[in-house]
Amino acid sequence: MPDPKPTPPSTSAPAPGQSQGTVPHVRRPRYAGKNPRRFADKYKELNPGRYAADVTKVLAAGKTPAGSHRPILVAEILAVLDLHPGELAVDCTLGYGGHARELLARLSPGGRLIGLDVDPLELPKTTARLRTAGWGEHVFTAVRSNFAGLPGVLAKLGLDGVDAVLADLGVSSMQLDDPARGFTFKSDGPLDLRLNPSRPPSAADWLARVSVTDLTAALVENSDEPRAAVLAREIVARQIETPFMRTMPLAEAIRAILHQHLPRHDPETADDCVRRVFQAIRIAVNDEFGALDQFLRQLPFCLRSGGRVALLTFHSGEDRRVKRAFRDGVRAGIFSASNEEIVRAGPEERRANPRSTSAKLRWAVRA
Repeated sequence: MPDPKPTPPSTSAPAPGQSQGTVPHVRRPRYAGKNPRRFADKYKELNPGRYAADVTKVLAAGKTPAGSHRPILVAEILAVLDLHPGELAVDCTLGYGGHARELLARLSPGGRLIGLDVDPLELPKTTARLRTAGWGEHVFTAVRSNFAGLPGVLAKLGLDGVDAVLADLGVSSMQLDDPARGFTFKSDGPLDLRLNPSRPPSAADWLARVSVTDLTAALVENSDEPRAAVLAREIVARQIETPFMRTMPLAEAIRAILHQHLPRHDPETADDCVRRVFQAIRIAVNDEFGALDQFLRQLPFCLRSGGRVALLTFHSGEDRRVKRAFRDGVRAGIFSASNEEIVRAGPEERRANPRSTSAKLRWAVRA
């Protein structure tokens, strides 16, 4: 019987313990497990094309799919803005684009929507989603800007006013859900909290420099924290000893402070307190109230006669400012009408989307 054809020599050296000519062993990818640690692997909702059934299940449970945002009070906002084909409107807080889709549908044909967002990470994603949905540059213009920059945006586009303005204040679900952005204390991440990650300071840098007096004022003004003085004193003292660089250590320190000074507090109270502290720091880091005050001062001059504005607020600090600006505007004859009673989400929307529970809608009409 003839000898078999010899095997050509391998061109690469064998791995240690591997004989010449054998196929190297390649390990199969490890299964991430039932509870993977990485945010990108943790939620199937982040890949809706592959896990459509899971996304449906999340929605049916009255929750928001991770990495997305469900628009709030859509019907009520549309009723207030009363859009017509051919009009010009601005969505000052584009976010995921949920409200924008509804506005665009009512501005067509012939209308135009300008979408502003300060977040350089989310703006390109939302713009791409709206382009894929068929909204081209001639009907939708995306601009990276804080809503306080609205007059400058309109001037650059050669516009002297618009028919309607919408602003959904606060942070989006995409920012809250991603631990890498540092907005959540439920998962560990860098203590960042910036809406625009390229603009300093981060929350960690801000805490490293803040005084007890300024932190106390921020906790009172930005989140109505009843234990502001104690928390500020203890957080600054601990910060000096061990700087806070990540979200979980700060959350744990707040709980420890409560346990030390209020030993009978319950865990739910502690979580509420942590949430308020994070909110206060976030507002300070992003100068959210400064931007809102500037926006409210300039808003009437961005609206055409009879122009409508709808603003969604989510906590008392925002709502007080909007209420005062609209009330004073009506008294001064700048606005012809505004709502005295706030508009809230109904029981069905609150059940389907718990994040709508704290939302308050205020509106006004330009005289």
